[in-house]
Amino acid sequence: MTHEIIIAGFGGQGVMVMGQLLTYAGMIEGKNVSWIPSYGPEMRGGTANCSVIISDEPIGAPIVSESTAVVAMNLPSLEKFEPTIKPEGILLINSSLIEHDTQRSDIKVYKLAVNDIANELGNTKVANMVALGAIVAATKAVSPASVLKAFDKMFAKRPELLEINRLALSAGAEKI
Repeated sequence: MTHEIIIAGFGGQGVMVMGQLLTYAGMIEGKNVSWIPSYGPEMRGGTANCSVIISDEPIGAPIVSESTAVVAMNLPSLEKFEPTIKPEGILLINSSLIEHDTQRSDIKVYKLAVNDIANELGNTKVANMVALGAIVAATKAVSPASVLKAFDKMFAKRPELLEINRLALSAGAEKI
């Protein structure tokens, strides 16, 4: 099985961290992985997206032109990447910031108010982890346990962040 996932939003929304954690979780599971970041003109506030491939097979090219899943954290990302989703693919929309509906009936759409959920958890900065938990649950590209191991390794010097991020991942997964 090959998962080709695009995660997109404004710089500062944690889009790259989501992609890195997915990729690292795939590595932990012994899968073939690829992660390619793409930034707009500014790092914070500009557009940012990354392409993640997680596969049981060797990866021929790291570019994602037709995705199996898209996480759209803002409206420009939805408009740009919704057309790239393969039929039967998955679209996760951050309904905290996006009020538009999709025009497609050939994909599975999840609308999740990730910013609002993060706010309810007491930390708006974990909105990306809510979205990550949701896309992991929706795609089953990697296990939630592998994502937590990846988080623990990536942020080993910040152990105080583990619990709130674990809660955010669970909250996102529960909504799927």
